[in-house]
Amino acid sequence: MVSAAWRTSVSTPIATRPDARSAPLASHGPGRIEARSLTVELGPPHAHFAALDALDFHIAPGEFVCVLGPSGCGKSTLLGAIAGHVAATHGEVAVDGVTVDRPHPDRGLVFQQHTLFPWKRVIDNVAFGLKMKGVSANDRRREAAEMLALVGLAGFESHYPAQLSGGMQQRVEIARVLINRPRILLMDEPFGALDAQTRRMMQMLLLDIWAQIRTTVVFVTHDVDEALFLGDRVVMLSQRPARLLADLAVPLARPRGDGTTTEVAFVDIKRHCLSLLREAA
Repeated sequence: MVSAAWRTSVSTPIATRPDARSAPLASHGPGRIEARSLTVELGPPHAHFAALDALDFHIAPGEFVCVLGPSGCGKSTLLGAIAGHVAATHGEVAVDGVTVDRPHPDRGLVFQQHTLFPWKRVIDNVAFGLKMKGVSANDRRREAAEMLALVGLAGFESHYPAQLSGGMQQRVEIARVLINRPRILLMDEPFGALDAQTRRMMQMLLLDIWAQIRTTVVFVTHDVDEALFLGDRVVMLSQRPARLLADLAVPLARPRGDGTTTEVAFVDIKRHCLSLLREAA
């Protein structure tokens, strides 16, 4: 069960918009993202290159947006800019109207490879962020247990990461980020290293969690099927330097299941996405 405090802070309903680029932003609720002429240049002076080029987009509170693009186009750099780990060279990215200039627990980041502490038990890994905030031992372990239950790992509190499968380790990683009650959940190909069956199970779990907490999700993937299965919208980037190639609404009803991928609407938009990716390449 999600705590009342979480439900209060992230219960904004998803915005449904026929034109994701031109519709107005939601006027309330945490988790609104805006990029204005966002340009990021990376590398040393003798090998400088542009990773992102004048990106303009917005994401409403509670939306689930997937980012697609060719390999190496700058998808992870975009997540890093939203997280505050990568500085904008020109333009800006803002969260709830405040320019992002540093990392913050309100923007949780989940990577493909987990970053769990191998010497800590699962419950202590999840509770670590609260320990850094000075939360009492009893309170942080209670909240960590709630998060583990949310990701389907009740009963595994005393295990060490090495005793868990890859999918279970990713669940712990997600729980460790969610315990900070982030306004925005940033996910960088989190299921890319998993086998197909585990990957679908994790996709379903993520959608179930998101349906309960309604935090804003920005999910990077190179897999068209995954993007369409998960997202309300798909933002497609060009080859590096990444420019906005397309911003597509996903016209598929929720909740989604295995049958979603065989629907005519799914096949049609997948065909369109593949065509755009071929053009981008």
